[in-house]
Amino acid sequence: MNFKVFKENPQTMKLALGTVQFGIDYGVNSANGKVKPKEVKKILNYAHTKNIDFLDTALTYGNSEKVLGRVNVSNFKVITKTRYFDNLKIKNNDINLLNNDFHYSLANLKQDSVYGVLIHNADDLFKPGAEKLFDQLQKLKQSEKIIKIGVSVYNHIQLQFILDNFDIDLVQVPFNILDRRMLNNGMFTKLQKKDIDVHVRSIFLQGLLLMSKQNRPEKFNRWSSLWKIWHEWLNDNGITALEATIRYALSIKEISKVIVGVDTKDQLQQILIASDGILPKIPSELYTNDVDLLNPSNWEKL
Repeated sequence: MNFKVFKENPQTMKLALGTVQFGIDYGVNSANGKVKPKEVKKILNYAHTKNIDFLDTALTYGNSEKVLGRVNVSNFKVITKTRYFDNLKIKNNDINLLNNDFHYSLANLKQDSVYGVLIHNADDLFKPGAEKLFDQLQKLKQSEKIIKIGVSVYNHIQLQFILDNFDIDLVQVPFNILDRRMLNNGMFTKLQKKDIDVHVRSIFLQGLLLMSKQNRPEKFNRWSSLWKIWHEWLNDNGITALEATIRYALSIKEISKVIVGVDTKDQLQQILIASDGILPKIPSELYTNDVDLLNPSNWEKL
């Protein structure tokens, strides 16, 4: 019987595990629904053996944090996130909510501290009184409950404002082979010069980039010319969508961590195998700035 030998790829140490699917159904290409706790344990155990030591979670990801706490995440660096704050300006009650939420997350995770906390909704930092949120996170950092403070953003406008007004350690941004806005506009270089860690999400565009022509929902036919370039490039070079997406994200030197979400241990193993190899030259026209496609929150309106 022949076995495929998996050669360790140093680049895979840049991988981090997203955990939203551990707490809720997530992704346009997810057929399995919320991941069962037994499978979560298998995924985390396997990740640990492959030197993947970052977990990305949030209080808003259903019961993801509780699931993680039950399977033990002491071998991982955990990054969690704040709630979305409803008020038009940040009030003292919001600071209390942030503090209570943070300690609730620690209790769920069964940890005394976490590696990082991100402001989940970047627009919260545009509100009057936003400095109160940041000051509270700084206090938690000073008390050694947090190592790094950051923000999750959608675009360079949000990011530039935050860089001008707040001293962050970490930023999480959307990025994939079609969405190269942060790279092309020089933001990655700027962040690297400021010694700010860059974590990227949505490298599979919630699974859309991994879907076959036949399975892709019709509402995405609006970008048929882009899909044609995508599939022809994959076919001409004999690589899979998984190989292309993961290799591209890992190849960008300014990126500190590439966040991937999986439903099974086998999927994680396939990602690791796919990461090892050469990435062919990408066609110059294989990109878009259309936020209707790049921002999944806009998909319901298509």
